[in-house]
Amino acid sequence: MAVNPKFAAHVFTISGGSRPVHTLELYLDFVCPYSAKLWKRINEDVIPHLEATKPQKVEIIFRQLIQPWHPSSTLVHESALAVEKVAPEKFWAYSDALFKAQREYFDVNVVNETRNQTYQRLAELAGTVDVDKDAVYKLLHVADKPDGDAYNIGNQVTNDVKFITKAARQVSAHVTPTVFFNGVVENSISSGWTLDQWKEWIDNNVV
Repeated sequence: MAVNPKFAAHVFTISGGSRPVHTLELYLDFVCPYSAKLWKRINEDVIPHLEATKPQKVEIIFRQLIQPWHPSSTLVHESALAVEKVAPEKFWAYSDALFKAQREYFDVNVVNETRNQTYQRLAELAGTVDVDKDAVYKLLHVADKPDGDAYNIGNQVTNDVKFITKAARQVSAHVTPTVFFNGVVENSISSGWTLDQWKEWIDNNVV
């Protein structure tokens, strides 16, 4: 599935100027431990391996997949969308920081704070990767007064949340992580894979 240009920062192309042959799509949730495990393996091991052995062969797309049974999931995904608006070149670095800090946004660590307080903490996290935290918070902040007769006013990334949710539903992505390879679900890939298992899969599938 193509990527809307406004979400171009979600795409990591293995070095090289030509169009990649293969597409690896990762449907991940920022507060899913298994998503964090897969992200770490991809980001720290698989991407360097692909850069060294399969240049110009693979395009990796991070597809944000909100899991609504984790109430904070929407908030953390909103923060990544806000970072992409403010500093798209920092989206990947912020995503990495957010996965590493995911426990701070688990249920027990957000239950006693307001929505805007969680946004403030997320904006502070964005600041750690050199993103303007005030600009991020401005996009996330939800007013406590209605706009005329509108009470569900959302924030400045609400429409982006609707878009990424629609995109995931369109391909029936439900479990996180879910991986698509060249547009087809690749159920063999596991968040628990070692780099050696990834190397074997890459050798068999990336030509």
